[in-house]
Amino acid sequence: MTETNLAMDVPRQSQRALHSAPMLRWFTASAALTVPQATAPVAFSLVALSILGDARLGAAMVLAMTLAQVVGAIPITRMGRGKSIASFLRMLVLLRSAALAGIVLGLHAEAPFAVLVTLAALAGLVNGATYGYLRALLNTLTSASQMPRALGIAATLNEVTFVLGPVLASGLGSLSPALAVAAMAVLGGLPALVISGDASMPAGPETHMTGRLVTPEIFLWLTCAAAGGATIAAIEIGAVALALQFGFDPTMAILFTVPLCVASVLGGIWVSIRNRASSPRAVVVQLALFSLGIGMTALSGALVPTILGAVLAGLMLAPLGTHYALVLDALAPSHRRAELFALLRTANAGGVIVTSALLTLLPLNMALAAVAACMLVTTGVVALRTLRRAVG
Repeated sequence: MTETNLAMDVPRQSQRALHSAPMLRWFTASAALTVPQATAPVAFSLVALSILGDARLGAAMVLAMTLAQVVGAIPITRMGRGKSIASFLRMLVLLRSAALAGIVLGLHAEAPFAVLVTLAALAGLVNGATYGYLRALLNTLTSASQMPRALGIAATLNEVTFVLGPVLASGLGSLSPALAVAAMAVLGGLPALVISGDASMPAGPETHMTGRLVTPEIFLWLTCAAAGGATIAAIEIGAVALALQFGFDPTMAILFTVPLCVASVLGGIWVSIRNRASSPRAVVVQLALFSLGIGMTALSGALVPTILGAVLAGLMLAPLGTHYALVLDALAPSHRRAELFALLRTANAGGVIVTSALLTLLPLNMALAAVAACMLVTTGVVALRTLRRAVG
C-alpha cells in the first residue's frame, strides 16, 4: 500500500476547511473528550486520600474505569448502529458526565468507596465508544486530503489535554476532591454541547452484521497500537520509580513525563504541517525509533539517555497514531468504522493495563525491558510484512 493509495482509500466527504466552524467544534470536542482520562489519576487519588487516607487506592478507580472501557467498547458501539452519529455520541458523553456527577454526589453523601469505584466503571464504560463515534464523525466533516492534518491537530490537542489535565485536577483537588471530579464531569461533557453533524447521518444500518471485522491486517495494526500504548504508559506510570532510581524526589518524575509530552506535541505539529500519510518504509523507521526510545529508557541506566529515550518515543507517538487511524479507516467497512475506532482506543487501553500489571509484578527495569521487547517484536513483524510486500 503506497502513501498515495492510503490517503485515497479514505472515503471522500464534503470539503470543509479545517478552520470552519464544524471542524473547530470537532477539535474542541476531541480535546475535551479525554479530560476524564487525563485528570482521573490525580483526581481519583485525591478522592481515595480524602475517604480512606491512602492516595494509592485511587488506582482502583482508574483501573475500574479502564477495564470497563475494554469491556464496553464493542457492545456499546454496536448499540448505536442505525442511529445518528452525532446524537448517539451526545448521549454517551452525557451518560459519562452523569456517572462522574454521581461520584461528586457520592462524596458529599459519604458513600462507600466501592460505590465510587462502581460509578468510575460506569463512566469508563462508554470511553471506547465515544472515541469511535467521534472519530467516525470526522469522516463526515472533512476530506481525505485533509485527514492527516486533522488527525495531527487532534493528536496535538490530546497531548495538551494530558499535560494540563493533571495540573487542573491538582489545583482544584487541593480545594476539594469533589471539585476536581466535578471539573471532569463538566469539561468531559463539553463534546455534547459543541459537536455537530448531519442528524440523518447514521453510524450504519441496523442489520448486516455478518462478516469478520478484525482481519489479520487489522489485527496487526491494533497490536501496534496496543504496544505503543504500553510503551507510553511504561514511561508515564514508571516516571516516579525512575526518579527514585536516579536518587531524586518523587516530584521529579516530571523529568521524564514533561519531555515525553512536549515531544508528543511536537510530533503532532509535524504531522499537521506535513499533512501526508507515511509510507510503509517510513512507518517501519518510526516503529524502530519508538522501540529504540523505550529501549534507551529501560536499559541505559543513565539519566540523560533515559530522558532522550522518552523524547524519542514521544516524537514518534503522533505520526504512528495517525498512521494507524488512516490505515484502519481504509480497511474498515464504512458501516463499522465507529466499531473499529472503538477497538483502536481499546487496544491502546489494553496496552496500558498490561504495562500497569508488569510494573506491579516486576522490578522497574525488568518491566520496562519487557515492554521494550514487545515493541521490538511488533516492529520486526511490521518490517517483515513490509519487506515481503516490497519483493512480492
